[in-house]
Amino acid sequence: MALLTLVAMAAFAGNSLLTRAALRDTGIDAASFTAIRIVSGALALWLVVRVRHGPRSPASAGSWLSALALFAYAAAFSFAYLSLTAATGALLLFGAVQVTMIGAGLARGERLHGAQGPGLVLAFTGLVVLLLPGLSAPPLEGALLMIAAGVAWGLYSFRGRRAAAMGLDPTVETAGNFVRAAPLGLALVGIAWAQPSGLGVDAAGAALAVASGAVTSGLGYAAWYAALKGLSSATAASVQLSVPVLTAATGVVLLSEPLSLRLALASAAVLGGITTVILARRPA
Repeated sequence: MALLTLVAMAAFAGNSLLTRAALRDTGIDAASFTAIRIVSGALALWLVVRVRHGPRSPASAGSWLSALALFAYAAAFSFAYLSLTAATGALLLFGAVQVTMIGAGLARGERLHGAQGPGLVLAFTGLVVLLLPGLSAPPLEGALLMIAAGVAWGLYSFRGRRAAAMGLDPTVETAGNFVRAAPLGLALVGIAWAQPSGLGVDAAGAALAVASGAVTSGLGYAAWYAALKGLSSATAASVQLSVPVLTAATGVVLLSEPLSLRLALASAAVLGGITTVILARRPA
């Protein structure tokens, strides 16, 4: 279980690193990267489902609403990384994911207890500090796109939890959602092709997109869903907060990205606040 969890967290961090490297250092555009990532992820998950369940088609699994949330996440994620560093993007993404899922719980009647309220305020404060104008502030457009990606992924995860509670296989459901999202990715390429800037795809960028879709998305999600069977909800939520830290450390080494004091302080506030909210939950 620990190995599956480690593989999944490395895959989540790898998504940020691969996307940032592709859009910064190769000739691929964000729309093409998104489409290739979704299609290759659909193929990888289809193979996983076939190995586990035989000739069962995932096309009937999932839902169009979940597929739309998945596509919105993937598209906003790619376009955000045109301007954000890997570390900043990962912090904004997972901060927005956790805040969205906590907010969805509150909307369904859950209540904050004890230190949860101050913890949520601390997390919001960290995001505000990161986005305040200044020399080290991330580009606002990219930051807003990544927050939108986090909201979309949070909603997708929330729907995934509901599907699991209904007894549905999360991996099969995810495969079905990827298959449904593939035409949306291709439509995005068509829209981008009609723009004056057009499209741009090279071998290196396409290879990174395939790795992001098939390995760090498709197989990474399969590992994560397998690990979830042995993790409590609080542990599962908490361990995901390691991803921005892992991404920042790896981005400094592999992508030569700077680690600013503002990012370090914002990370401490966001991760510390959300950890407080998670760990202070009352047992059901």
